[in-house]
Amino acid sequence: MRKLAEITYEGIEEDKKFQEIIDKVYETCFKEEGLYNGKIYLSIIISNEEYIKKINSKFRNVDSITDVLSFPMFEKEEIESIKQQEEVLGDIIICIPRVQSQAEEFGHGFDREFAYMLVHGFYHLMGYDHMEEEDKNKMRAKEENILKKVGFERVEI
Repeated sequence: MRKLAEITYEGIEEDKKFQEIIDKVYETCFKEEGLYNGKIYLSIIISNEEYIKKINSKFRNVDSITDVLSFPMFEKEEIESIKQQEEVLGDIIICIPRVQSQAEEFGHGFDREFAYMLVHGFYHLMGYDHMEEEDKNKMRAKEENILKKVGFERVEI
């Protein structure tokens, strides 16, 4: 398997489990979106609350902690033309303490919530958004498709 994500840790201990979930999720995402045979990769930062708050404040002027931030490098229309170039698709920052608290809040495991953050960030890099209901529905369908394929589909109680 080729390397799909360059991982950096900011204020969080490196964990083999993170790498395993990242590899599983992004292999599926890249194959689903026709990127796997190209040279594109992602930059992932696994962070603590302090780091993501600092980045959120600096780049979005929002002085609060969030779960995931995505910084795409290309517009949606450009992605097809750069598939074979060795380019970073964008940066995703995931706040591990927030992932843990949301997993507890939503009543599912950490791994499922972490996988969701990875997929959610990926689709933002791919140009999808959830501001309008129609766009949100398209993005959610893509996210749920990936989560189902990697064994982390939403279980309704």
